Amino acid sequence: MQVEVSGSAVISLLVDNESGALARIVELFSGRGYNIQSLTVAPVDEHGHTSRVNIVTTGTQSSIRQVKTQLERLVPVSRVVNLTAEGPYVAREMALVKVVSSGEPRTEALRIAQAFRARAVDTTASSFVFELTGSTDKLDSFIELMRPLGLVEVSRTGVASICRGPQTIQNF
Repeated sequence: MQVEVSGSAVISLLVDNESGALARIVELFSGRGYNIQSLTVAPVDEHGHTSRVNIVTTGTQSSIRQVKTQLERLVPVSRVVNLTAEGPYVAREMALVKVVSSGEPRTEALRIAQAFRARAVDTTASSFVFELTGSTDKLDSFIELMRPLGLVEVSRTGVASICRGPQTIQNF
């Protein structure tokens, strides 16, 4: 008996930008017990009729294939691509990270922010809000380093993803 290994998958969808479309997609995941780790949605065409949905989920290869097949059957969905399985892709996330500190921890927070190429978008005498863009792992590492230095709040966008090179989601 072969045991399947669970992993993470980035799934991108093109959907009609209509009321209830996102609810149907999320319901498909929750109704089958699949977890959504990250979800981003935004209109992508010039008239606002089509939205792109990026979902990061985990599961075995067969469960990810099953999710993809079920998503393809939903009425507002016009395209579904498992970017993780289909080839190279770029995935980025943005975070706002608030650190409240003074003295040496404040100096250390600034030093680490520079190393991570984070940008201070708000500064007071006792706090910083850093903006950081990159891979999920990069953001996770930055946040963990900020915890002992006075991390008080985090807001993340979720993963935005796109195929590398000339390939597009429409070509699959």
